[in-house]
Amino acid sequence: MDPVSLTIREYRHDVDRRLVEEVERICEVGPSGKLSLYTDLLGDPLCRVRNSPSFLMLVIHPSPSHSLVPFFFPSSFFIPTIDLPLRIKQVAETETGAGEEVREIVGMVRGCVKTVTCGKRLSRQGKHGHGLLRHVPVYTKVGYILGLRVSPHHRRKGIASRLVGAMETWLIQNGADYSYIATENDNAPSVALFTRRCGYSKFRTPALLVNPVHAHDLRIPSRRLSVIRLRVPDASLLYRERLSTTEFFPRDIDAVLSNPLSLGTFLAVPRGYAPSWDGILSFLADPPESWAVLSVWNCKDSFRLEVKGASRLVRVLVSAGRALDRALPFLGLPSFPEIFRPFGGHFVYGLGGEGPDAAGMVRALFRVTHNLARRHGCEVVATEVARGDPLREGIPHWKRLSCPEDLWCVKRLGEDYSDGAIGDWTKSPPGLSIFVDPREV
Repeated sequence: MDPVSLTIREYRHDVDRRLVEEVERICEVGPSGKLSLYTDLLGDPLCRVRNSPSFLMLVIHPSPSHSLVPFFFPSSFFIPTIDLPLRIKQVAETETGAGEEVREIVGMVRGCVKTVTCGKRLSRQGKHGHGLLRHVPVYTKVGYILGLRVSPHHRRKGIASRLVGAMETWLIQNGADYSYIATENDNAPSVALFTRRCGYSKFRTPALLVNPVHAHDLRIPSRRLSVIRLRVPDASLLYRERLSTTEFFPRDIDAVLSNPLSLGTFLAVPRGYAPSWDGILSFLADPPESWAVLSVWNCKDSFRLEVKGASRLVRVLVSAGRALDRALPFLGLPSFPEIFRPFGGHFVYGLGGEGPDAAGMVRALFRVTHNLARRHGCEVVATEVARGDPLREGIPHWKRLSCPEDLWCVKRLGEDYSDGAIGDWTKSPPGLSIFVDPREV
């Protein structure tokens, strides 16, 4: 197919859903290998971005011969700043208005814009600049590009770079100073696309940690600690007071916590501290020596995953292990999850804590999330943390399911730097922690 005969426009659910799902079904996620991971979007191709403050999905397809307002992109990845949404809308109306059905979509990309923490600076708290110095977050507007797919039959034609360039244009028009993407560090084609052709720099290498959900509940060490489920206002206040200077912390954390997909925020404190619990303000004024917090996001109701390529023997062994675990739950057997058919999971976000026992409390909180996921019929619990996060040692996970080194790449879109105290964020050193927004998992 001649690249210049392709049209990029905004996704339209009534016209494109079936064709987009077909592309999604034949595109594996991550590096190729004996086992491949595929995604089922449950009839909603926008599910991974629709909860963000501002989002867009673009599709690319062969241009109808009668199209009166074609919108072509140059062959390089650079796209000049133009009124992209207007031109896209014109193309879509021309095609559907003329009665010619789009028969093939060869690629698509999603994107969203949000305001996040990119650093911190010292500020005096109090009236007229008096009071103690404390760190406050420095915010910037960023775009996140995700869900880039190109049909296997149309690769190596520059389609992916065109989609990225078109999305960057929209991000710039919506005020984004930076754009970032996440990919597997060993996914050579994806890394090459963004770092060599699209001008991105390798930025952060967090770890994606995945733990199976067994057919039995896990015991919570209630003699040593208490787990308190926080109300949304209390959780928001705790996050703003303790985690707002964490890199990528979303400024609209209230919207994240109050989303129906957010299943709750759980705080672990020492057992002796719980009887004196008098609300989040008392906790913030006089916290215990050690504590930990996390929140849970329900991915199962947005999309499902499926691992393909496993042998019949592996499938039989997995099924047998699950059956034995269900029959004898008191044995606590570590059964392998049923990932060889469509499965759902929960994502843990907002992980934080302080004190010498914080990692142990995190381990206990993950037992709470495991049992919650089991009640919801999930097969895995996942989270993503910075490589040097001190709480990482408390996160249970299976190496065979996890990715020890994910890769985030970033690109500066704006002409001005976000803040004098930060400078160019793309050149800043990594911090101990990172906040992973569950709306874009």
